[in-house]
Amino acid sequence: MFTTGQLIFAVLFAITFLLIITFSYKKDKKIHLKNYKGVIWVLVSFLIFLVFLFLIKNFLKN
Repeated sequence: MFTTGQLIFAVLFAITFLLIITFSYKKDKKIHLKNYKGVIWVLVSFLIFLVFLFLIKNFLKN
């Protein structure tokens, strides 16, 4: 399905991509903590909303 060269390229690309993303995140961590201080509450609210929709769906289904 894939040649050996394509598989080697895919593995090297994935490793390089993950390393660059990790390095960039560590470099910008202080800025992210300062600028996105209350973002966890948005995530919690969104998850509660999804659970609420799931419960409504199951309640109306029965």
